[in-house]
Amino acid sequence: MVQVRFIKLKRPEKAKHLCRLAETFFAEGKRVLIIVQDDNQAITLDRFMWVWDKGSFIPHAYDNGSVDCLDEPIVITTDQENPNAATVLIMGKPCSIDFIKHFDQVVDFAETYDNDLADQARSRFVSYREHGFNPQMYE
Repeated sequence: MVQVRFIKLKRPEKAKHLCRLAETFFAEGKRVLIIVQDDNQAITLDRFMWVWDKGSFIPHAYDNGSVDCLDEPIVITTDQENPNAATVLIMGKPCSIDFIKHFDQVVDFAETYDNDLADQARSRFVSYREHGFNPQMYE
């Protein structure tokens, strides 16, 4: 059964949380897929991962079609594909239920600092429950 976690964001600091989560899962020996909205977000996150924490190293690749990501422990992508056979999905953007079913762990975000984004997160939370997942909320 897929474990779905919601991280409550009170400020627009998703990139920092994406990095922290990726680093945590990597330290646990898990392969991670981070899906973001578009190429601009992917490039920005790719660059941010190198500098976000001076004492941190997060081995990753941006799957832009020009690199082979099969052996990468962490991959950033914009498409609902899993090029590195990740078991963990960190959603910088919403994904389909059919896609998230292929992962052991899924992290979604409840962006409570924005009413529209919070409403969308509530809808996803309900949808996960309707599809048999038991989503958990974390601060």
